[in-house]
Amino acid sequence: MKNIFKFWKKYSFVLLIAFITLSLFDLRFALAAVICMAAPVFSAVFKGRFWCGNLCPRGNFYDNVVAKFSRKKKVPEFLKSYLFRVLVLVLMMTVFILGIKQNWGDLYGIGLVFYRMIVITTIIGIVMSFVYNHRTWCHFCPMGTISSLVSKSRKNKHVLNVSADCVSCKICERQCSLGIIPYEYKGELLNHADCIQCGKCAVVCPKNAIGYKST
Repeated sequence: MKNIFKFWKKYSFVLLIAFITLSLFDLRFALAAVICMAAPVFSAVFKGRFWCGNLCPRGNFYDNVVAKFSRKKKVPEFLKSYLFRVLVLVLMMTVFILGIKQNWGDLYGIGLVFYRMIVITTIIGIVMSFVYNHRTWCHFCPMGTISSLVSKSRKNKHVLNVSADCVSCKICERQCSLGIIPYEYKGELLNHADCIQCGKCAVVCPKNAIGYKST
């Protein structure tokens, strides 16, 4: 199971490429995007934004492909603010709902709505990665914002934990593409609403102080 998970984290971005390619031939394939819209919100109820950091094909595309060309710069606070994120959420959901309503009953038309949404937002994410870092889009992804709000309200317990062994060496901070500071949660659950549970901080921790442990 562990090997399957690692394989998925490394190669699931192929599904994104397949989605874009197959939808060019038949827009009904684009309807599969509904899975990637519902899954992060559903999983947020149990494990925070775990989907975003581990199972999202587009997120894995950013991690395994785009990261190689990213500038790896800090993302401005404005792009991470809930005000900006809610504005993006409202705008995109309005366009999305109106598109669905206009094409109701036409699977090809609805598929086109999904296709345009995924392609355009993926391109935005790629462009933003060249300006800041490869996970910039994840700061204001509409489904990520909803997942973050769910996580905030749930105070999930099935997330990474920073044990008392933490020595605040700040290595973990430099690894976090979402700008979270793990060592600030020393002796607590890393239950920051925007933590995508990617585990990169746990991998680089010299004291093995970060992991899925009980407090």
